[in-house]
Amino acid sequence: MSAKGAASGAKAEAKRSLRIGVIGAGVMGSNHARVLAGLPDITLVGVVDPLQAHRTRATDLTGCRTFSSLDDLIAEGVEAVTIAAPTHLHHEVALACIAHGIHILVEKPIAPSVAEGQEIVAAARRAGVTLMVGHVERFNPAVAAIKKALSGEDILSIAITRVGPFPPRMSNVGVVIDLAVHDIDLIRWFTESDIVEVQPQLSSAVAEREDIALLQFRTASGVLAHINTNWLTPFKARSVTVATRGKYVMGDLLTRQVTECFGFKPDGSYSMRHLPVGHDEPLRAELIAFIHAVRSGNVPAVTGDEGVASLEIAIQCLETPAKPTAASAALKGPRRVVG
Repeated sequence: MSAKGAASGAKAEAKRSLRIGVIGAGVMGSNHARVLAGLPDITLVGVVDPLQAHRTRATDLTGCRTFSSLDDLIAEGVEAVTIAAPTHLHHEVALACIAHGIHILVEKPIAPSVAEGQEIVAAARRAGVTLMVGHVERFNPAVAAIKKALSGEDILSIAITRVGPFPPRMSNVGVVIDLAVHDIDLIRWFTESDIVEVQPQLSSAVAEREDIALLQFRTASGVLAHINTNWLTPFKARSVTVATRGKYVMGDLLTRQVTECFGFKPDGSYSMRHLPVGHDEPLRAELIAFIHAVRSGNVPAVTGDEGVASLEIAIQCLETPAKPTAASAALKGPRRVVG
């Protein structure tokens, strides 16, 4: 075959419809199905969920077939799947798909434990299948604009706020695994450095698990970072601020406005500008990135190793005990009014 013929054959292969399925038809899985059903050169084979109500919702949303078991979906011949099942099922489902040579995108967190996450990564590597972790916040256009603004900068500190009301559907994890793991991933991604020091402060105000977390970190590159997250704020807020030696970047991840302060003068004056931000739906951008990695064989945008690393830091936050000072111990009793 000529070089020209080989190139056209490769192009045709890249455009061949990819057979993909969704495992889990809860809120996130239903959105996966919705997006995949609208992508070109994709065949949404179906959605798996043991609950009839979830399967009905998926069918109403996309018109796709649904299955009550993973085996039924696999029997239909899928090449790739997205796993949006409950976290405690990620390990079992991911290994079953990998054993059949199926490429997988696993929603965050990759697994309930670091050991199970590492097993998924190792199995995918042995099987030669694509494994991507669904840290969708990386695909938020505002986050992408912040990342671009930080290129070549000497980052000094990062502050992230991610707060909101208690989610009725959340019961098996607290704010660290549900919310803060997003921002742990962003800190590692922005700095391109590992987190080497963790100082968490956690509290359970109204829930069984922690619903308030103030987390402080230091990266191997020396960046100081903190995350403020809770389920007690009556409205959602998502913000990122980054200080570097040359600029100060502020981003609102909900309104997708990113502002950059720069040109600092000795008299305290400086310049300010709004940065251009795209309009992509983050989940759509994420799924397109996964499909591209499957078709090209390139390293996915969020690797399994990165997913495990962020999970490990989140678990450290839950397992590192706070160290009360003598002063805080003295304040445990009722205060006396003096004078």
